[in-house]
Amino acid sequence: MNFPVLKGASYALVQANDMIIHQGSTSLSEQKLSPDSEYLKLLPTRLRSFEDCVNYAPNQVYIGNKRPKDLNGIEAPWYENSPKGASREGKHGEIMPLDEFLGLMKAVDAFELVLLEESFQKAVEPKLLAHPVVGGWKFLEKLGKGHAAQAQIDELVAGHLAEPMYCEGKLVGCVKKAHEFDAALSEHVMFENLVSKASAAFCLELLLQKTDLDRTDVGYIIECSEEACGDMNQRGGGNFAKAIGEVCGCVNATGSDTRSFCAGPAHALVEAAALVQAGIYKNVVVLAGGSCAKLGMNSKNHIAKGLPVLEDVMGAFAVHVGENDGVSPVIRTDIVGQHTIGSGGSPQAVMQALVANPLDRAGLKIGDVDTFSTEMHDPGVMVPAGAGNVPEANYKMIAALGVMRKEFEKSQLPEILAKISMPGYAPPQGHIPSGVPFLAHMKDLMAEGELNRVMIVGKGSLFLGRLTNLFDGVSFIVEKNSGVVESGSVDKDSVRAMIAEAMADFAASLRVQDTVDERPHSSHRHSAE
Repeated sequence: MNFPVLKGASYALVQANDMIIHQGSTSLSEQKLSPDSEYLKLLPTRLRSFEDCVNYAPNQVYIGNKRPKDLNGIEAPWYENSPKGASREGKHGEIMPLDEFLGLMKAVDAFELVLLEESFQKAVEPKLLAHPVVGGWKFLEKLGKGHAAQAQIDELVAGHLAEPMYCEGKLVGCVKKAHEFDAALSEHVMFENLVSKASAAFCLELLLQKTDLDRTDVGYIIECSEEACGDMNQRGGGNFAKAIGEVCGCVNATGSDTRSFCAGPAHALVEAAALVQAGIYKNVVVLAGGSCAKLGMNSKNHIAKGLPVLEDVMGAFAVHVGENDGVSPVIRTDIVGQHTIGSGGSPQAVMQALVANPLDRAGLKIGDVDTFSTEMHDPGVMVPAGAGNVPEANYKMIAALGVMRKEFEKSQLPEILAKISMPGYAPPQGHIPSGVPFLAHMKDLMAEGELNRVMIVGKGSLFLGRLTNLFDGVSFIVEKNSGVVESGSVDKDSVRAMIAEAMADFAASLRVQDTVDERPHSSHRHSAE
């Protein structure tokens, strides 16, 4: 079987301190419930500088300047001991400051909902025009016009007609509501959706510039964030995917949105692989932008313990799945795990469904997998918040499952854990940590001969939607490419040429037949007629 391959991946982070205060769900909830709380008073004083955010070692891993296991050599807490002098630009991506990102939000706005104060807009325009990744966007033309007066922005925000846009504590713009009374098009929802669109578009542009994928060759885009765009008649109708592709000039692409909470990216990658393997599309991009609602989710616990607010970045990613090129890592569509409706919700049942069952079908054991990429939440964020080390807990469950299945002895657990695990490093934005952050590192490590087989595991909490108590999850295996592209694979250009040749031969045979029929009829045929 000629499997599809993972041809490239890119990652972006946006530091958004002011959004923690004004759009983060934890802060907004506190403002409603306890507006005079000590947390709200301390929050503005515990925000990191952009420099500290860039230097933070997990962020450097996320954009590709460090490998995940490099974190083992940095003493905790990472926010205090990360090396200085890091770059915002990485092998796999980039970290963007808030002022530039607010400019991007205006650039990707298709309905003139974003207003930026004149001096702020004039200051951010040259930064984006000079940006090596997005500087060529035609949509940046919007930054050269349509400035707003501060008084206009103040009035719209005060009248609850627009969502505020703050930068360094100053109101510099707003996002207007898109409908007079439609809650699905409110100013807050439009703000969240434009954040997701802008960050995903930035990441898609990173993918296009860091790989050999031509934007005109993208055939299908699957967007898998945790936002939903629509109106009151179709609140999640979509389509983020085509809106993002439009910004990046993917004129030959169509697309759709896939949702399943944190498991969405794993579902989307399996869908992308299936579309490529079926021959429907040659190049599919799976992508997702960040969620401003999840900024500072655990900040109350961080502040109470004297830490800075570590959830100050929104994550985004983009992944290219294409036809087998004999080089890129192979996505084994025949080794896909799924948490079915009847799987059960216990941790053991989940790991059985997502890890053991697909390996059993392939005749593999847990020890045959070099490493697993599960929920790669940054423990520097999660442990102080009381949520524990999420990746470590997953790895321990996988290793324990191997002991239960008698694949190895209990005494081997430390050795197995050292082999299959890695530190978490992704911002806890739900869909962002769930398996996908490792894809670019995995591709590099396979090319260097350090990895041969990896399992990507995405898990999700469907019960959060209050429609079911079910859990969710999808997993799949990625292997180093053997270098052999099966001869049985279909070369569509060759097939088209063969069809054209056959049609030409058929047409020629009809002409010959016509010539025969035009000759004088034999007496036998004439008499028969």
